[in-house]
This record gives sequence, structure tokens and C-alpha cells, in this order.
Amino acid sequence: MTKNVRQPCVAGLFYPADAQVLREQVGGLLEAAATSATARENAGSAQAQQSQPKAIIAPHAGYVYSGEIAASAYAPIAGKAADIERVVLLGPAHRLPFRGIAYADAEYFATPLGDVPVDSAALERIAGLPGVQRLDMAFDGEHCLEVQLPFLQTLLRDFAVVPLLVGAASDAEVAAVIEQLWDGDETLIVISSDLSHYLDYASAKSIDRRTSEAILSLRPEALGTDQACGRTPIAGLLREAQAHGLHASLLDLRNSGDTAGPRDRVVGYGAYAFG
Repeated sequence: MTKNVRQPCVAGLFYPADAQVLREQVGGLLEAAATSATARENAGSAQAQQSQPKAIIAPHAGYVYSGEIAASAYAPIAGKAADIERVVLLGPAHRLPFRGIAYADAEYFATPLGDVPVDSAALERIAGLPGVQRLDMAFDGEHCLEVQLPFLQTLLRDFAVVPLLVGAASDAEVAAVIEQLWDGDETLIVISSDLSHYLDYASAKSIDRRTSEAILSLRPEALGTDQACGRTPIAGLLREAQAHGLHASLLDLRNSGDTAGPRDRVVGYGAYAFG
């Protein structure tokens, strides 16, 4: 029987299409992030994070721009990699406007590192929630979930993913999905989001600091739509973090002007953990 596999859209564009090159790049990014985290902990940094987060926020630009920041979000997961069996992955829809929260009719999501199984049982659990719908077209050409998968494939063993794209949905609708799939240590929640878009360097740093303050204080009401493309998925997570008594940690906060781009029009990237 032929598997229903959703093929990658941005391999060779946002990240390497060659499996060996990709494996080495992601491994190197994670190793560098772990080294930096250890240095912060040894220095007693207030931003040093919990060793086993329940949820993270990671950026989704091309790896040359945001890969280092994304790796900062993923590196702490190494300590609980053996426990994680499912990843609930939510990000904003960039390609197709729609109402609600979309899932795809696919058994696997592919990257050059292999096929990641979709947790169909989890999708059945949320299928009746407000706003949740099957909408395959929303995933056509969409990058925000795909770029997270190689990090997960590098860190985790056997795991399934619940890939969800958030369109015009409410914070409460996203929070309800997250709550339904919260479960225990076997479940990791990943929110894929960049921060400010196409501001000058100084303006981006200012607004991204305010965004970080809202995230760290678990205040979704303080997040504007211009502060993060994944504002609604983030807000849904913040509501659930409050409900479950989690604390947020800032792991990295930079923008494309710090990594691989000019400083006249930058995109902001933040890495956060919740535990």
C-alpha cells in the first residue's frame, strides 16, 4: 500500500536538500547552542533555562538566518529526548488565508532526513473542537512547520507529529487544542514563529524586547499582530502556560541583522522555553 506522504516544500531553499549536509548542519547548530547554554548556566545567567521544557517557541526562517536561534530552543530537549513520543507543532499559515486551525490528510511529513509519522489518533481527538478543520491546501508551499522537523528528527528517536496551521483563529481556540493534547512528558509542544518583520534594526530590537517581555510574563493580551507572525499560536500557548503553572525562559533574541542580513529591513527571531 502506498503511503500518503506530504513531501517537503522548502528543502534546498530554507535548509539543505542533501541529507548528510542537513544532518551535519543541524547537528552543528545544536552542539553550538548546547555549549552556549552551558556557558550561561556556569555564569549563573538569569536566562539559563529549565533542563526539560514542556513547550518551546522557535523561529522558522531559512537556517542561515534563524538556525542558530532555533537551535537554542531545541538544544534543551536533548535531556528528555528519550521520553518524547509526540510533538504538537503549531505555526501561522503564510500561504492561504482561512478561518480556524488546519490539519492535512497525510500519514507522514517528509524531509531529507526521512518521513515523520502523523499522530492520526491525536487529530481525531481535536477534530471536533471549534475551528479545527482538514484543509490540505493550507499546507501547499508552507514552510513554518517543515523547517522545525529536521531539528526534531535529529534530537528525538521514535516520535509522531501533530502538524497544525493556524489561520484566523482565536487565542481560545488554539488554547483548547493545546489543552486537549497537553498530556504528560511524552508530549512536547512547539510553536513556530518569527517576531517583528521588515523594520530597521533599532526598531526591531525595541519591539522584539517588548514581545519578549509579554511572552516571559505570560501576557497574551500584550501581544499585537505586528509583533509576531505566530502571534495567535503563541497567545494560545501563553494561556495554557498560565493554566498549568509554567514559567517562561528567554534563550536567544536576535534578528536577521545579527546573523546573515542587512540592517535596514530585518526579521526578529526569539527562542523561548516553558517548564
